[in-house]
This record gives sequence, C-alpha cells and structure tokens, in this order.
Amino acid sequence: MDHLTRLEQESIHILREVHARFRNPAMLWSIGKDSTALLWLARKAFLGRCPMPLVHVDTTLKIPEMIEHRDKIVREWQLELVVGSNEEALAAGMGPASGRLECCGALKTEAFRRIVVNHGFDAIMLGIRRDEERSRSKERVFSPRGGDFSWEYKEQPPEIWGQYNVDVPPGGHVRVHPILDWTELDVWEYILREGIPVVGLYFARNGKRYRSLGCSPCTEPIDSSASTVAEIVEELRGMRVSERAGRAQDKADAYAMQKLRTGGYM
Repeated sequence: MDHLTRLEQESIHILREVHARFRNPAMLWSIGKDSTALLWLARKAFLGRCPMPLVHVDTTLKIPEMIEHRDKIVREWQLELVVGSNEEALAAGMGPASGRLECCGALKTEAFRRIVVNHGFDAIMLGIRRDEERSRSKERVFSPRGGDFSWEYKEQPPEIWGQYNVDVPPGGHVRVHPILDWTELDVWEYILREGIPVVGLYFARNGKRYRSLGCSPCTEPIDSSASTVAEIVEELRGMRVSERAGRAQDKADAYAMQKLRTGGYM
C-alpha cells in the first residue's frame, strides 16, 4: 500500500467511526485545500455523498472567489451547508483594526460557538494538520470540548493503537481531526492524484499565489510561478518557509493560535 492510500484509508476509517458513534455530527468547511480534501474523503467514505452538514463560518471578509467556489461545489455535489455569522459584532464594526486576536475571537470563535449550540452538533470534523502550526501539533484525533468550548491541551486523552475516546463531555462536543497526520505536501499530492477541485486562488497569477487562505485583510499571497497542482507539489518539495507565514494573526503574537484555540477557535 502506498503512502497516500494508507493515509486515505486511515482518514476514511475515522470518518466512518464518527458517523457511527455520534448522534449529530457536522464538518467544518473553510473552503481551503485541507477541508476540501476532507470533504472529498467524506464523499469517498460514503459512496459519493456527504451524509452530514457542512459548517461555514462567514466573517464577511473572505475573498469573494472563495464564496463563489463554495456555492459552486455545494450545488454540484448537492451538499447541505450551514452558514453562520456573528451579526452583532459585525454591526458594531468588529474587524482587524480592533485587534487580530479580538477579531478572530468575535467573528470566528463566537460565530462557530453559536452554530454548534443552535444546531446541537455533538461532533465537529475539521481539516487541521499537526504540521501546519505548532499548537495543532498538540492535538489528538478525537479532542473533547466542554460546554465553554475551551481546549485543555495539557489534558488530552491518550490515543494508543488506534483507540479513540468518543465520549461527549456534558454540554460539550468532540472535535475530530481525520487528516491530523497528513502534511501539506500529502494534501497537495492527494489533490493531484484525485483531481479534487480547489479554489483558483491557490494558483499563481502575476507571480503571486495564496498558500494559506483566510480573511482577505489578514492573508497575503506568496511569490510563486506555480499555476497547476503539479507545479505546487514540485514547489513545496523545495519550500522552507512556514505555510502560515502570510497569516496576520500568526505575526501578531507568537502564541496567537494557541491562545485562540484554547478559547474555542477552530
């Protein structure tokens, strides 16, 4: 069995475990490469359909092309999409000028919290990877969250020999990370192998492309001439720059992501 097939089968096993063990699971879809690869895996796991709703947190600050791609895929793949925003914070003028961490907390974490509570989701699948960012390296595949959504990264349950803790904390939910052991290169090689459609912002235009996607005021493109998936794969094989080097919240504070995720961020 080759490396990508092994990763694929492990992720599909996790996806099926979630579907069997939880009452009301959902999947977070940011429209980026990782969550789109996860969505593809879900469709392979369940014979071409995704049996759970997708959750998209709309900060209203996404690059328009991302929303266009989202709506196109929802139509073509006949997906159930749940979209939510923190309308009160937006009406009060919340944005990056209020502070990067404050903005993420209000427009992402709080909006996400409301979606989970309002829909009663007991498991949320996310396309995060350990290699992407150091706080995520501390995660488990199945990661419990209490009713306050906080993440106790020093008290993560052990996962030995593929045995996962699927118990839902009272009033809480479980975050599930089916591609946690994948790398950025794995994801792109899988996208290449499977022919997965991704948003065009990843491909170079005028010498620039996006390597990591977020809100438009907080995401910068990198210098690149890679205009196809195959060229991105080759570029990454020689890349030595951090994947999130273009994300403003990471620059704002060395422990920004850990602080955000401890408070319930995705």
